[in-house]
Amino acid sequence: MHVVLVEPEIAPNTGNIARLCAATRTTLHLIEPFGFRLDDARLRRAGMDYWRQVVWHRWANWTAFAASLPRDARLWFIEQSAPRHYAEAAYTPDDFLVFGRETAGLPRALLEANSDRWLRVPMFNAEARSLNLANCAALVLYEALRQQGFPGETGTSSAQRPAVPG
Repeated sequence: MHVVLVEPEIAPNTGNIARLCAATRTTLHLIEPFGFRLDDARLRRAGMDYWRQVVWHRWANWTAFAASLPRDARLWFIEQSAPRHYAEAAYTPDDFLVFGRETAGLPRALLEANSDRWLRVPMFNAEARSLNLANCAALVLYEALRQQGFPGETGTSSAQRPAVPG
């Protein structure tokens, strides 16, 4: 799997997502410009010592990133107002989960050009502006991994788990 952050603005969110990517063996793509410096202490602190375990790429802009993609790459654009919920998509191991800036999201033209792959995380309070970017990335990534049977999980297998009384 791949997580793509388009012009991330908040260092701790990016650090938390890097930690998520390290824990799930997911490739992280960071598309400039950033709202912080890559040597920001908050970025390092949020990512803890996981940065050395993250496979990540830095791209100068969306055009450079898009030019690097395999011809058959599938990108899912996660942004509010999408026609479908994130759990309605059928994910594959090589998919790219694309998230926009914390303050502005993804460009409307990009979303409209990819409306068949535009997904949202449902919200239930009309007064809440948005969810935290790192939380959204975790929700969508773990749904994609769940659909694939959590490949490569290093925890206890179901055969080794104790039976639940009941």
